[in-house]
Amino acid sequence: MTKRIIPCLDTTFDEQGKAVVVKGVEFEQLKYAGDPVELAKRYDEQGADELVFLDISASLERRETMISVVEEIAEQVSVPLCVGGGIKSVADFERVFGAGAEKVGVNTAAVRNPGLVKEAAERFGGERVVAAIDCKRKFEGAEEEGKTQVRLEDGTSAWYEVVIYGGRENTGIDAVKWAEEVQALGAAEILLTSKDRDGTTDGYDIPITRAISEAVEIPVIASGGVGTVEHIYEGFVCGADACLAASIFHYEKYTVGEIKRYLRERGISVRL
Repeated sequence: MTKRIIPCLDTTFDEQGKAVVVKGVEFEQLKYAGDPVELAKRYDEQGADELVFLDISASLERRETMISVVEEIAEQVSVPLCVGGGIKSVADFERVFGAGAEKVGVNTAAVRNPGLVKEAAERFGGERVVAAIDCKRKFEGAEEEGKTQVRLEDGTSAWYEVVIYGGRENTGIDAVKWAEEVQALGAAEILLTSKDRDGTTDGYDIPITRAISEAVEIPVIASGGVGTVEHIYEGFVCGADACLAASIFHYEKYTVGEIKRYLRERGISVRL
């Protein structure tokens, strides 16, 4: 199967109430990165396989997803659009699908109400339901019963905790076990983001990406930390089915086409 390259549009409202794409480090220190509709058009033209639009403040602010922006993007692009942020109910799924999204990602609400994943999968088809999992590496409590031990780069072990509300709230939930649960509930894809790596440009968190890719049968999208084209190659080698990136595209370090050509030269099957 061909591997997918997915630019991500982390979007919020600025002080003037305008929707803007931002990029931060570990979900904080947000900086302006562009207009969501203009960036979506650019990445579609460059050959992106899909786009992810995340309304990153919707859940925290207890508001609905910015539907009008989703509609604008959907009108301008030809590739599948996945939308997340502020999804709390099946009615929210319907609203976002009605705006033109192909898939809907759910994170905080799924943790609060796992039955939402099952209900949405049964109603709309699991292939349209993406379980977004944000997680953070933890060392304390790693030996506790029930925690999945993930071997790190230096040979030590840790476990990964699911975080919600844009990384602001810890849950105590084991990320690997949660991935297995959302698969059982009917989600057909996992968008996995390591908070530790988000915006650092140090590369994906390979240990947790590999662990979850091996634990589930559904596709895993690696997210968080891309700084070079080599990082994307490493994400695929460790088991990811798709690689998501943001700042390297927003700040024009690479185009989608350049990354795909690099991957093709190294034996990764991608759509050119």
